[in-house]
Amino acid sequence: MKELLKKLLLTIMLMSGFGASVAIAEEDEVRKVVYHADFSDPRRFSAMLTSINNMTNHYQNEMVDYDVRIVFVAHGIRFVTDDKLEKTPFAEDKAMAERRESNTGRLSALNESQEVKLELCDITRSGIGLDKSKLLTGVESVPSGVVRIAELQSQGFAYIKIE
Repeated sequence: MKELLKKLLLTIMLMSGFGASVAIAEEDEVRKVVYHADFSDPRRFSAMLTSINNMTNHYQNEMVDYDVRIVFVAHGIRFVTDDKLEKTPFAEDKAMAERRESNTGRLSALNESQEVKLELCDITRSGIGLDKSKLLTGVESVPSGVVRIAELQSQGFAYIKIE
C-alpha cells in the first residue's frame, strides 16, 4: 500500500511538470522493530500499545515502509487470549480484568489496521495447555519466543522492551 502511494505521488508530480525539479528520496530500507512482551502488567502493556501506535502512525505519515512485531513470551500470553488462564502462573487478576477489553481492542486494531505482526512463544502456550483456537485472531505461533527475538535482531530488527 505504501509503495503504491509513493508511485502515485511520483506519477502525479511527473505529470504536473514538477518531476524534473523535485527529487523524492526513495528509501528502500524497511524500518524493522521487535517489541518484547514477557510481563504481566496491563498498564505497561497499554503503554507499549501507545508506543507502537505512535511509531506506526509516524511511519505511515512519512510514507516509510515498516515491519513491526510483538513477540509474546511467558506472562505476555495474557494479552493474546480472552481465556482467563485459571490455574496457570498467568491467571487473570483484577487489573487484567479491568483492562482486558480495551487492550485487546487496541492490539487487534494494531494487527489489522497497522499490520503489526503478533508472535507467541509456543513453549509458553503448550506449557500451560492452551489450545491455539483460544488465541486472538492474527496471533502466530513461533517455536521459541526468545529464539525468535534473537533471529529478528540478527535480521536488523531494533529491539524495544517497555519498562
